[in-house]
Amino acid sequence: MAKTLVFGHQNPDTDTIASAISASYFLNKAYKLDTEAVALGTPNAETEYALNYFKVEAPRVIENADTKEVILVDHNEASQSVANLADVTVAGVYDHHKINFTSAAPLWFINKPLGSVATVLYYEYQTAGIEIPAAVAGMMLSAIISDTLLLKSPTTTPMDKPALEGLAKIAGLSDYEAYGLEMLKAGTDLSTKTAKELIDGDAKSFELGGQTLRIGQVNTVDVNDVFARRDDIVAAIADELSSENYDTFVFVVTNILDSNSDILVLGDNQDKIATAFDVTLVDGRASLPGVVSRKKQVVPPLTTVFEG
Repeated sequence: MAKTLVFGHQNPDTDTIASAISASYFLNKAYKLDTEAVALGTPNAETEYALNYFKVEAPRVIENADTKEVILVDHNEASQSVANLADVTVAGVYDHHKINFTSAAPLWFINKPLGSVATVLYYEYQTAGIEIPAAVAGMMLSAIISDTLLLKSPTTTPMDKPALEGLAKIAGLSDYEAYGLEMLKAGTDLSTKTAKELIDGDAKSFELGGQTLRIGQVNTVDVNDVFARRDDIVAAIADELSSENYDTFVFVVTNILDSNSDILVLGDNQDKIATAFDVTLVDGRASLPGVVSRKKQVVPPLTTVFEG
């Protein structure tokens, strides 16, 4: 019988990869399931840093789920999931995003408003009394660092720091702040990426008010380094708007050192985007001081404006 596949969203980030690995191990131990962690894309540079540091093999990459049952982590929207999601049974979900999911059958659905899915899973391990292997703990703490920007993001909750500290102890990591800064910096090396890779690396699609918005985000230590490639980026976005039939593309460039972002908006609805953030777009660009989180600071104001 085929294994139950555990995977996160397309364009996987560190929380997606780490949580798939962690959830798969947990389910195998706690419930004696036969699961395998897989991915819907290759790990990014930040995640590669964590995988290499803790000597963990990257999950195999799939395009379609070649099994009957799957478990989703770090997402619950079909548009962000595997291509043939409609052809398989979703047996469970571990997430921390808004819920846009329906099912005709009962399932495990654990969704908590914590900083990362790895935090959710840490407490699942604690409740079940399952020991976390050191390498898995290392990936989980990397996920918390990534999603909360070393506990500085507004998505950070009071439950994230204890989880991070507990995982660091299990992983044998004496200074998680120093490790975390190096990991985050590893993810900001954009010099070898094409413009398409920049806009797609952490992009997600959202249906808001009958419009399809594609929201990409990239982290950097210098916003101007990214915008120095504006012409190539604009061309890549324009091509994607045409080929994928998106109505609007919002590209968020976040400086992890000062916790500010700039956005570049192409396509329709620029007036609504400007209204959502109370800014004036100049050639499609505007600064968003203090904005670092797509989930908490970008999508909610857009939802309010588009869906009223």
